[in-house]
Amino acid sequence: MNGNPGVTQNTIHMASFPEVLREEMRLLVWMLINTELSSVFLRGRSPSWRSQQGPEATSKTAGVWARLTDWLAERGITELSDCTSNLLGEYGYKLRDSGVTRITVHYMLASLTRLWALDQLSSRPSGIGCPPWETEGADDYLPPATATGENTTEAITEQTMGPLLIWAIRTVEDFSDDILASWAETNRLRSIAANNTSTPASLASLKAFMNPLLADGLPIPATEARGGPALARTYIAAITGASHNQVTSTSQRLGWRQAALQRPGPCPLNIPVTGMLSGKPWREALDYHENPSLMRQLGTACFIVIAYLTGMRPGEVLGLRSGCCPDPEPDSEGKTGRHLITGAVYKTARDENGNHRSEGVIRDVPWVAIAPVVNAIRVLERMVQAGELLFAHDAHDTRSGTGALTVSTMADRVEDFVAWANKEAAVHELPKEAIPPDPHGHIGTARFRRSLAWHIARRPGGLVALAIQYGHLRTSISVGYASRSRDGIHDLLDVETARATIDTVADLHDDLENGIGISGPAARRAINAATTAAQYTGTVINLRQARQVLANPQLAVYDNPNTLLMCVYKREKALCHRGIKDTPSLDRCVTTCGNIARTDQHITKILDRADFLEKQAAHVPGPLSDRLRGNAIRLRELADVHDRTRITLQDGVA
Repeated sequence: MNGNPGVTQNTIHMASFPEVLREEMRLLVWMLINTELSSVFLRGRSPSWRSQQGPEATSKTAGVWARLTDWLAERGITELSDCTSNLLGEYGYKLRDSGVTRITVHYMLASLTRLWALDQLSSRPSGIGCPPWETEGADDYLPPATATGENTTEAITEQTMGPLLIWAIRTVEDFSDDILASWAETNRLRSIAANNTSTPASLASLKAFMNPLLADGLPIPATEARGGPALARTYIAAITGASHNQVTSTSQRLGWRQAALQRPGPCPLNIPVTGMLSGKPWREALDYHENPSLMRQLGTACFIVIAYLTGMRPGEVLGLRSGCCPDPEPDSEGKTGRHLITGAVYKTARDENGNHRSEGVIRDVPWVAIAPVVNAIRVLERMVQAGELLFAHDAHDTRSGTGALTVSTMADRVEDFVAWANKEAAVHELPKEAIPPDPHGHIGTARFRRSLAWHIARRPGGLVALAIQYGHLRTSISVGYASRSRDGIHDLLDVETARATIDTVADLHDDLENGIGISGPAARRAINAATTAAQYTGTVINLRQARQVLANPQLAVYDNPNTLLMCVYKREKALCHRGIKDTPSLDRCVTTCGNIARTDQHITKILDRADFLEKQAAHVPGPLSDRLRGNAIRLRELADVHDRTRITLQDGVA
């Protein structure tokens, strides 16, 4: 039933229902799959109710029913007609007190309501009781609210995300040509080996290759088999022209297998290495047996780049197809627009009746693709056939399967990529480029989207992604993200921006309480904002709360680490865009703006920067030295002005 290529296909096992109730439940499960709830039943209910559930929800609901029937069977209930409203109420309280989240219990109660509703539509109704929450309301059966969902996913820390993205981009842009050439050469050699025939000439060629290795005690081409080294028969057959049988029989007769056990060696491919790492080739030679691992890492690197630098959900990335990002055509003036990605959206896909469409629907507004994303898509298009899924299972996995790689499979591969990159960093003696573990655990796949929102909201200047030291990647929010539709990443950005705002005013409140000073034309407005921070301490920010925060002009406070100042935004005073927007453009801060405030902590960092510039000035030629010293003098003047004009919380709230 599931048309989403990037998810694991679910199965409903009727054996999970107790035998005494199984046949009654079999009919109801059949109805769950095939029957729509009536419009009369749905009238007045939450918009989240659907007349018919999608495949994943159907499987999940059947699981809820199975747990209910287990509970009933434990109490000696052998017919659903004995499951009364009172008994369902008792079960509802059990769910409430089970320790699971409010949203999960709410789903389970709704699933039991669906069971009762479908039973009433049955040609052979069992007579199960009406759930009491249908008449009494659900509040008494629900635990307290807790934060759940995408908005509570922890962002990947900068210390982890930075080197992870660098290694992903490096793999896509610097190593991909070598890896794909290795893939093509490996497949060519396999084909040759499979078609070689046994001839006297091929036997002579085989011995001519192997005998010098044996005579000189050199390493023997080997592979891994059953946990240890073994003679690389296919590789040797391919490069010598011998057949598999000739390699096998000759190796047994002349003891080559034992030599391979004692002196296992590489199986280099006769292709040039073009990729560079720290100014040197990243491999002396590419190895025949390393190719499957390298192809796996390349596919994973492409996923990381696309998932992080677009903000797509993992399922949307895995559902992309070759051709989804065509090169833009020049307009009538010869200007070339941005690359756009056309793909399907799965999570919110609905038909005309509001029911979920597992196969997804084409997104109304395409995603904007910046250069590294386009490069990753082009690499994937070289790995699959035209029109095929970019992450097609048969192109990315040697095991049998259909559709695309699943989200859970890709999550495992991301962890494997981290281990591979760290091994590469160690081999190439680049300890500072190792990817440290994230304090919140596995990176997974869902955290990339939240991490992008975090970095955009909390890194003014719009430098997406910490890859600035990689060289060419300088992508501002205005280039890639501001034009998204509301069903893209904007909701998540609103939540993260609101959280950043609350954190900023809360930190400012604490600092002012501890006696720090603040200066600048917006200093008193900053103090006013800080006095409102206490009411938001500990607030769980959901989308509704986020929009309330962002709509509150008293909370429009944005810290800007790049320019060492704080923006207390007021539209009519803004110089970053001449007051034409309701939010600041923090990548274009103007130091004479009336929205600026600086704390003692900003000034400490300003003086540190001035010291650094003066030290630099002592080691560079005259004109550059003069410019650096001039900048240092300007920074010290800012500090002097701050010291003369700073005010504190005790000076009163304006």
